[in-house]
Amino acid sequence: MALKVFELDPLLESVKGQIWDRINGYRWWKAELEKNEGGLANFARGYETFGITRTEQGLTFREWLPTAQQVFLVGEFNGWQNSTPLKAEGFGRWSVHLPNRPDGSPALPHRCQLKVRLETQDGTWIDRVPAWILLAWQDAETNLFNGVRWDPPERYVFKHARPPKPAALKIYEAHVGMSSMYPKVATYLDFAENVLPRIKRLGYNVVQLMAVAEHAHYGSFGYHVTSFFAPSSRCGTPEELKELVDRAHGLGLPVLMDVVHAHLSSNSLDGIAMMDGTDFCYTHGGPKGHQSQWDSKLFHFTKHEVLRFLLSNLRWWLEEYKFDGFRFDGITSMLYHSHGIDKAFSGDYTDYFGPDADLESHIFLMLANDLIHELVPSAVTVAEDVSGMPTLGLPIADGGFGFDYRLAMAIPDMLIRLLKEVPDDDWDMNLLCHTLTNRRWKERCIAYAESHDQAIVGDKTIAFWLMDQ
Repeated sequence: MALKVFELDPLLESVKGQIWDRINGYRWWKAELEKNEGGLANFARGYETFGITRTEQGLTFREWLPTAQQVFLVGEFNGWQNSTPLKAEGFGRWSVHLPNRPDGSPALPHRCQLKVRLETQDGTWIDRVPAWILLAWQDAETNLFNGVRWDPPERYVFKHARPPKPAALKIYEAHVGMSSMYPKVATYLDFAENVLPRIKRLGYNVVQLMAVAEHAHYGSFGYHVTSFFAPSSRCGTPEELKELVDRAHGLGLPVLMDVVHAHLSSNSLDGIAMMDGTDFCYTHGGPKGHQSQWDSKLFHFTKHEVLRFLLSNLRWWLEEYKFDGFRFDGITSMLYHSHGIDKAFSGDYTDYFGPDADLESHIFLMLANDLIHELVPSAVTVAEDVSGMPTLGLPIADGGFGFDYRLAMAIPDMLIRLLKEVPDDDWDMNLLCHTLTNRRWKERCIAYAESHDQAIVGDKTIAFWLMDQ
């Protein structure tokens, strides 16, 4: 069977073996999930099984802790005592059923704080925030995060349908907490009231939100995620985030989430790193599971329950919060075993293919794009990749990764370098034209002058480069 990628770029024939390995791996997973899980989309409903789920009879709490010896659910409901044990179900799953109280109310009331307490395989006892928890709050006394049962008596009801996908994206990137003119952490409702109308008025047609998933370290700008299913509690409640998205939709603005699956926070006290006490639960063990440049941990994408967790995470944000797609952060780190660290990408295909290519991550990205576009055909996926990986922005059916767009990251780097280092009269027009037009055939790009990487992280905005000393 011929693939269109080889028609679009005959030079890819030289690396077709690895491209076919990626495609065949993707097809294998699709077939396995169809046979054993009812298909890709059904597999991505993990939040209906794990975490806290409810029936008429009561609540069930379930967690994946493959090496745990004993597990308890502790929290405000039982005085944080080891009085609610979980039972092993096999395949690393632990669960407990919590019947309703005599008055019919749930055993874990709305806003109840909780954790899992477990005995590790070496006999140590540790507390963990549940991996599938839908909200987490920071304890004012310990500064550690606890899981929270969120079950408000009135849930937010969306009023507006998803807007159509724009033919050409004009993206406004924003961090809700930093969006106020005042020295405070802005809220979801602040943003909806004060910033969304301005975005619309300025002519943007897409909003992209940073720092949505909970992150214990606020200074990470949301890129060291600790609770993947929980929205950042510093900015408000889950219902208030839903209102923000809905009000954007009311203005005709799709909302993209900056999703971080390339790595996870190494903070095991607040996050899912070393969830069961080992360094190989959700992550690779040893050096393979560590991203030295970011001091963070790396997912083991082809572990069955890790794959379920991450794909379910994408479905959760699409369906519960009505996000319209994702910017996938930092995927260069996923594409290569070297994570692209100290690697010069010249454009030679040996830079992208060969032993450094991380096929497990490639397959995950294909499955993720397939799922997203199956669930929401109008969804937009954007890849942040500095390497220029070929086929990243081509459809899966053609042999690509399935992203709708890739970021043209060389453009802002060039502009900042010119402003910082080159007098205006010496700007090279050939360099400007080449950088602005340098993109792979049939792979759509998002060109931009600056993002948070230029404006905040170790630098300053273009405006200040022009008017500052």
